[in-house]
Order: sequence, then C-alpha cells, then structure tokens
Amino acid sequence: IMSVAPETTTTTTTKDNGPQPSSRGRQIPIVCPGHTRPLAELSFCTVEETKAEERTFLVSACHDKMPMLRDAKTGDWIGTFAGHKGAVWSCRLDPLGLLAGTASGDFSVKIWDAITGSSLFTYPHKHIVKTLDFSPDSKYIATGGHEGLLRVFDLRKEKEETPILTIKQNGEKTVTITKCNWLNATTVLAAGSDGSINYWNVDPKHEGEEQHRLMGTLKVDAEVRDMELSKDFKTLTVAAGTKVYFFDVENKSLLCSHQMPIHFRDEGGASLHPDGKKFVAGGSDLWVRVFDYETGTELECHKGHHGPVRCVRYDPDGKTYATGSEDGTIRLWKTDP
Repeated sequence: IMSVAPETTTTTTTKDNGPQPSSRGRQIPIVCPGHTRPLAELSFCTVEETKAEERTFLVSACHDKMPMLRDAKTGDWIGTFAGHKGAVWSCRLDPLGLLAGTASGDFSVKIWDAITGSSLFTYPHKHIVKTLDFSPDSKYIATGGHEGLLRVFDLRKEKEETPILTIKQNGEKTVTITKCNWLNATTVLAAGSDGSINYWNVDPKHEGEEQHRLMGTLKVDAEVRDMELSKDFKTLTVAAGTKVYFFDVENKSLLCSHQMPIHFRDEGGASLHPDGKKFVAGGSDLWVRVFDYETGTELECHKGHHGPVRCVRYDPDGKTYATGSEDGTIRLWKTDP
C-alpha cells in the first residue's frame, strides 16, 4: 500500500506571523495509508539479508489494533500482525528482524514471527501495556505500562507466562511506565509518567533487594512521552512537556534541552539524526519540525498531516525519517530534499 501525497510546503516559523515559507522549498513525502486510527509508535530495524546487502523495515503501532510491517525505503506494506483486541501502543522488531513484539490496551503483549506474521505466544498483564523492547541478544523482552511494573520475560521459555523479573517503578505510588529501552545486556531504561527515567539492573543472576537494582535516575519536568537511544547507545533523546532533552547515557547527565513551539502532553515525540547535528520533533499541531541540535534553532517545518503528530523516527541511515499522525497515516520524508 503506497501513495504519494500532494506537494507539501516546507516552512520556518516566526513568533509574530506563524509558519512562513522556507528557502528549502517544497517536499513531497511518501504517504503510507492503511491504518484507520491514530498512530502510537514507529520503529525502524535494519537487518543483514546477505553479507553485502542490508534491508530496513518500519513497524507501526496503532489504535486500530492492527500493527503493520513495511519496507522502510518505499513505504510498501508487507504485512499486518492481526490478533489484538485493543489499541496497540508499541511495536518493535528484535535486532535480528525475526521476531516482532506488540504491547496493547487489551492487557497483553504478543510475540510474532516477523517473517510469516503468525502469533507465537502471548504474555498476559493486568492493565494496559504501553511499551516493550527486545534485549540486544533477542533472548529477553521488557514490558511496562499502567501497572507501573517493569517485567522481563525469557523468550526461550515460550510456554512460561510468568516473568523472570518484576520491578515496581517507584516506591508506593503507581507510576505508569510510558517507554522502556534496553541499554545493554543487563540494563533497561524505564521512563515514567512522573518524569523519571530509571536505570534498572535486570540481570537474572543479580542478587539482592529490588532497590539495589536501581543504578541511577534521570529527571525531566513532565511525563515522558517519547524516549529514544541513539544508534551508538551514547545519547538519550526525551520528549516531555514542552521540551526535548538530550542526556549522556553513560554519565547520566543532561547534555542540553530545547524549548519547543509545541507540547508533548497528549502525543508526539522526537528523534535525533544519526550524525547528532539535528533532530526532528512533532506533537500538538500538524507540523513536522527539524531543529539544530546545538542551538535548538528551527531549520525546517513541514505540513502534510491532517492531525496532530504522534510519533517520529529517523531511519538508521539518516537519509529519511518517518512521522505518524492522528490522521491514521505514516509519512516518509527526505532528510535532505
């Protein structure tokens, strides 16, 4: 499924007059229809098909209960993972591109064969599941959601519905886990509705009380709406409130933050270009904006969606980026039109 959108305007914004035409001219994004409700998450995965050839896929989570797999370069539809009974909030491929994982409002996480699209097994939860991520070695999956519990499941134990590890996100109060990312073989970052981003030691061999698993915390001023690890795992991009934050992952320190002309209270996200020099953000309005990493200066502003932007991601090669909207479409944009 693929179509080309009408020519869309690239603009820059001034405080006095709103969006203004940009000197970068016009860009025609590839429009990927197929979804019927607002998008929730986009994720790229590049896999080696042969020693000399790579292929990149794009997976999309959507409130229509039907996560989809596409060719990331053309936007062509490849398949749909059909089986959830509630909105799908998160969809990821494992690093090898062989498995897909989906987190849903039907209180479950499903693992799929990414080649055939068949459902392999289901992990039941007790509330809405908002996020999941595969470990770097594809052996484990971490999940989180409205229960405020970070769970880790062993994918090698297909029939075992009980997690090998369950960690409460924050003390007595239930804090929704909005995003989680596997940092390395034994560490998961879990972002919460209270603006905290916790580093958890999830090594099954680790002994000691739950609080001893907490290795550090980052803090932002509002509920974390989006969180992305850079390709080299050194920089963490966070969209929360009205700002985009960039953290040094190893030193657990803030590198910089930039005030946005939009907010991320209800939807939206941000993604850092692989070269680290610019980032794309979208949220409470219809515009997709590109900013300078160092200064926060707006470089580009594209209008093409007919609803607020709910998710954005750069392709790992940096040549394109994808945006998903409340209008039910995904758009693929060129980084340098």
